[in-house]
Amino acid sequence: MKYSIAIIALFTTVYAAEAQVRLAAKSNYISKVWVADQGNGTYKNPVLNADYSDPDAVRVGDDFYLVSSSFEDIPGLPILHSKDLVNWSIVGHALLRQPPFEHFDTPRHGDGVWAPAIRFYKGEFYIYYPDPDYGIYLTKAKNPAGPWSAPVMVYAGKGLIDPCPLIDDDGQMYLVHAFAGSRAGIKSVIAVNKLNAEGTKVTDAGVLVYDGHDLDPTIEGPKFYKRNGYYYIFAPAGGVPTGWQLVLRSKNIYGPYERKVVMDQGKSATNGPHQGAWVNTQTGEDWFLHFQDKGPYGRVVHLQPMQWKDNWPVIGTDKDGDGKGEPVSVYKKPNVGKVYPIETPAESDEFNGNTLGLQWQWMANQQATWSYLNPAKGSLRLYSDKLPETAKNLWGASNVLLQKFPADEFTATSKLTFTPNAKLENEKAGLTVMGFSYANLAVKSKKDGLYLVYTACKDADKGKSEEEKTISKLDNPTVYLRVKISTGAKCDFSYSLDGKSFTSAGNTFQAEVGRWIGAKVGLFCTRESQTNDSGYADVDWFRVTKNE
Repeated sequence: MKYSIAIIALFTTVYAAEAQVRLAAKSNYISKVWVADQGNGTYKNPVLNADYSDPDAVRVGDDFYLVSSSFEDIPGLPILHSKDLVNWSIVGHALLRQPPFEHFDTPRHGDGVWAPAIRFYKGEFYIYYPDPDYGIYLTKAKNPAGPWSAPVMVYAGKGLIDPCPLIDDDGQMYLVHAFAGSRAGIKSVIAVNKLNAEGTKVTDAGVLVYDGHDLDPTIEGPKFYKRNGYYYIFAPAGGVPTGWQLVLRSKNIYGPYERKVVMDQGKSATNGPHQGAWVNTQTGEDWFLHFQDKGPYGRVVHLQPMQWKDNWPVIGTDKDGDGKGEPVSVYKKPNVGKVYPIETPAESDEFNGNTLGLQWQWMANQQATWSYLNPAKGSLRLYSDKLPETAKNLWGASNVLLQKFPADEFTATSKLTFTPNAKLENEKAGLTVMGFSYANLAVKSKKDGLYLVYTACKDADKGKSEEEKTISKLDNPTVYLRVKISTGAKCDFSYSLDGKSFTSAGNTFQAEVGRWIGAKVGLFCTRESQTNDSGYADVDWFRVTKNE
């Protein structure tokens, strides 16, 4: 069915009013370690100083929604909300369990959800997301906070990545996408397929519309738009750490497409500025959200002003007038008609409610037996889970509860009480920083009681063994665990028995990236043997604060 612009506008207006009522009731979280809004009408980049890679965004009425890659982490497809493109909060996830379920019940680092796209069509939010090993899925919702529909396979096949839909003026739906060379055997090309009227299935074999091998190697992450009779494909090229933002345009959806580099690093400090979303404000301004690869900190999100010149976008500031911009570090906030309160995505969690904070993700599909929230006591109980037989170290564990690094410098502290199964040895619970290499500070059960141990594992992804150092025997099962992250992602672990005086746990650990993601920090509770009743750790709180 073809919907008129007036009907779509009515859907948008009604939805926006309902969303405003729902979101007005929540209180704003303000980070102690990174706030982009400078409180004087300007903002600093990144607006999201955390690993929300491959961002895409859409405006519905007065509300902006952003989605990003989540790979193996669950819940996946985080949905962020903003009123002004600078202040953001997490409102939900579109993927509570990742299909195929049995496959993702164990960690599949770097697999799963790659770059998604979010759009608002016919009164509903549509998210198209790729799994490079299975194909392109679609999930929908009337409320961005959920519930989201069960994903349906739109286009099955290996190596199909980075989809984005477009509804043309005649109502025909199309899907642009790229290819992952590791699965498809080809990369650096962009294709367009037709979709059925519901947007749930591709209906043809597709057409290659651009080959980037000569000028734009590793072109990927396309986003599809139409403006003033031109079809536009915004796409990054040149590789993640050092690439550029390319725009293709044509009067015909299948090309030929003209190309123009519209943003690169220039003389700025922002390397590889590309892959993101064009959005406009209700006041007529244009803006571009994109990521920057910051190594162990992940791919953080920047906001750039955008203008149109001769039907080409200019992103960032174009100091020499050549039509190619470079990123800004500080800029005037978008004009959205009013000023909204400062807000940031949640980091700390007191565990006083019935649900985990939306910043938390597991390394695989969640099982009910991993955790229990006890609002009466204001704590999170993590039950020990047996390491899989195939796990060489914590990299292979599923029940590791993590969140993104929220800033270049911060301190994470948690209060934990460990109650192991008295019949078992080597149950372990603690605070960890995860990546290809990891380190953690934990309480471990042995025959003669509880011990505080510091563990490091170099090249964990390659199956290397942990190196564990015993710090001391504990007379009390309650301990305060802390990690301080300094510039360069240097991590120093420490502990306290009274919550006031902290003692260093050992050498400085260098945080590392994971597979396609930045380092993450969080909690774990594991065991090595089978039992009929696991031990558990009661986590009173997890707090992110400034470095002292």
